[in-house]
Amino acid sequence: MNIGLTGGIATGKSTVSAWLVQHGAALVDADLIAREIMMPGHPVLQQVRERFGAHMLNMDGTLNRKQLGEHIFTHPEERQALEGITHPAIRALIHSRVAELEAADPQRLVIADIPLLLEAKDAYQFDEIMVVYVPREVQLQRLMQRDGLTAEQAEKRLAAQMDIEEKKRIADIVIDNSGTLEQTQQQLQQFWVNRGLS
Repeated sequence: MNIGLTGGIATGKSTVSAWLVQHGAALVDADLIAREIMMPGHPVLQQVRERFGAHMLNMDGTLNRKQLGEHIFTHPEERQALEGITHPAIRALIHSRVAELEAADPQRLVIADIPLLLEAKDAYQFDEIMVVYVPREVQLQRLMQRDGLTAEQAEKRLAAQMDIEEKKRIADIVIDNSGTLEQTQQQLQQFWVNRGLS
């Protein structure tokens, strides 16, 4: 069984994925894969170098994330070019790792943590989609607190993602993370039992 795990910024996906892993699930993390493909020697980093220039790399051959980020922020049309290089490679690795883990242990739950899963829903096939949910005002407060942002900065980041209410509507499983940690864990325990994973 596999599940695509997603949510919004500052909804608490890492809390949920950590609980699932502690209870025996295998985790495929899209953010870690995104970093992996930007390591020196990886063909994706080479494509980024060819497209954006050698000045986007540090002296040691690693990606200068800050410089590439600033370039994309000041040239929004370039974001599409970068995503065209990175997204297919990330998706392919997610698919192959999920398949490998399922083949190795068909009884084990495999979780793929993908922040923009629902934005790219047609690119993935999962048995179910789990959304970690908090109301938008809670999301805003947590984001401001976590990243030291003003309300305006936090609003801009939320506006760049699919609305959390829309994600909740699409989800097969909703974990409401707006209460206490214990309340979130109770929901996860219920999910675990309901799927016969205990």
